[in-house]
Amino acid sequence: MSAVLEAQTMLVPDRVFDGQEMHTDWVVLVEGNTISYAGTLNRLDKPENTTEMLLTGTTLMPGIIEGHSHLLLHPYNETNWNDQVLKESPVERAIRGTVHAKSTLMAGVTTTRDLGAEGAGYTDVYLKKTIEDGIVPGPRMLVAGPAIVATGAYGPKGFHDGVTVPLGAEPASGVPEAIETVRRQMGKGADFIKIYADYRWTTGASSQPTFLQEEINAMVATATSAGKYVVAHASTPEGIRRAIKGGVETIEHGDGATLELFQLMKEKGIGFCPTLAAGDAITQYRGWNKGKEPEPERIIKKRASFKLALDSGVDIVFGGDVGVFTHGENYREMELLVDYGMKPLAVLTSATSLNARMFHLDKLGNLRKGFTADIIAVKGNPLKDISNMKQVVFVMKDGVVYKEGS
Repeated sequence: MSAVLEAQTMLVPDRVFDGQEMHTDWVVLVEGNTISYAGTLNRLDKPENTTEMLLTGTTLMPGIIEGHSHLLLHPYNETNWNDQVLKESPVERAIRGTVHAKSTLMAGVTTTRDLGAEGAGYTDVYLKKTIEDGIVPGPRMLVAGPAIVATGAYGPKGFHDGVTVPLGAEPASGVPEAIETVRRQMGKGADFIKIYADYRWTTGASSQPTFLQEEINAMVATATSAGKYVVAHASTPEGIRRAIKGGVETIEHGDGATLELFQLMKEKGIGFCPTLAAGDAITQYRGWNKGKEPEPERIIKKRASFKLALDSGVDIVFGGDVGVFTHGENYREMELLVDYGMKPLAVLTSATSLNARMFHLDKLGNLRKGFTADIIAVKGNPLKDISNMKQVVFVMKDGVVYKEGS
């Protein structure tokens, strides 16, 4: 259920995180779908007939902006990735996607950057449209469409050469085909382009660079000339280096990045989306008994890599690769960011105003006059306990209330 608020509604919580810092004794006034005031009550010239909504015991904040989701996937411990791509039809995956979209919104995520349909073509474009048309509830979506991989690099794999199977992304080789593929995906509704700068060429092998530098350069130039941008899945030093040199806007995963590469990303204004929660979940799916057994090598290496990122000062993009784990549990990435050494204030900033800036969302991510009324409330104070982010009790998107109460 959703409800449109009265003409003027004043939200009265215990505290307000405005996207930059925490305030006490603040209120937020919403008129229609726009924030008309955020500040102390004694400075507000309250309009007549303003309705007050008391949110006692809560922190009010901008709607969360998820930086790396796959609404068309579901947890790999339910069905592995290969079987989702090969055995679940795009229709089934679209229906699942509507459920995932609602769960995401109810968790306080009012915008999500969805990084590839993973074999479901342009189903993410159509899911976005059904949300925008009010057919199903869900977050705003920024969608990548099929994503682009180098020919031969992506899965599903493990079949003999006479078998043709649907792939998890669209293959391309050579500058002309790379340009053509970017243009086709933009024309069919992709808001941005996702490329795989490295991947496993054969099952079980370690990741290696895929696209040549000139191919990446061409894809970035093509997207940029159309007013869009490119992001890169990249985990090897050389794949990351090529993506940075090519001009992508964010690096996804980045496990093998060095301090030098993180510093180069900072210098060029490229964001780093570490997707800690995906690695944590996959490691548990493979048998790690978290909390009872020592951390395996993958987790130890990820902690060390993330520390280098923090030391470099690169912008950390909040994004958990949700879909690998349960939709609506986006908070897991926040908990891990803090556990891996990030300050809670920096985590909240990353999930709101920083992501808004990185994703070119000029009227989102802040509680300020003139900004769009995407607002949530959580119980308690997440600066004292980041796990409070799982206790979302109020969700407003575009001035419409979708959740009120626990």
